[in-house]
Amino acid sequence: MLKKRNESISFAESCTGGRIVAAFTAIAGVSSVLNGSCVTYSNEIKHKWLDVTTKTLEKFGAVSSECVHEMLTGIQKKSNSDYAIAVSGIAGPDGGTEEKAVGTVYIGILCPDKTIVKRYHFKGDREAVQSAATKVAIMLLRENL
Repeated sequence: MLKKRNESISFAESCTGGRIVAAFTAIAGVSSVLNGSCVTYSNEIKHKWLDVTTKTLEKFGAVSSECVHEMLTGIQKKSNSDYAIAVSGIAGPDGGTEEKAVGTVYIGILCPDKTIVKRYHFKGDREAVQSAATKVAIMLLRENL
């Protein structure tokens, strides 16, 4: 669909660790729409590479709608893409809190006319959380193309 519309996409991933871009690069000819991707696992790299503010990271944390919104804006600016997907969450098995349990994932999509960030809670082990987040991110893109 992106190719037909002559549009591009980029990704900023954290807890999915590059799974979303891997799903796209498995498709022959994706180079005509994929501008780039980065895995920004640490807060420092989210800040340095994607311009997520230290204020956002300190106040809301990396697993937040505010952080994912800034990740979307950052990757879109760096890559000059029409669409962007960003994901940050807690895949487990450790790292959860009462407020943000293991399986909490924020997924966002930046479109030419809107930005959407949603909070999800996926059940299962690390593999299940990463897999579910990847599938939902791609589905969110499809719904908004």
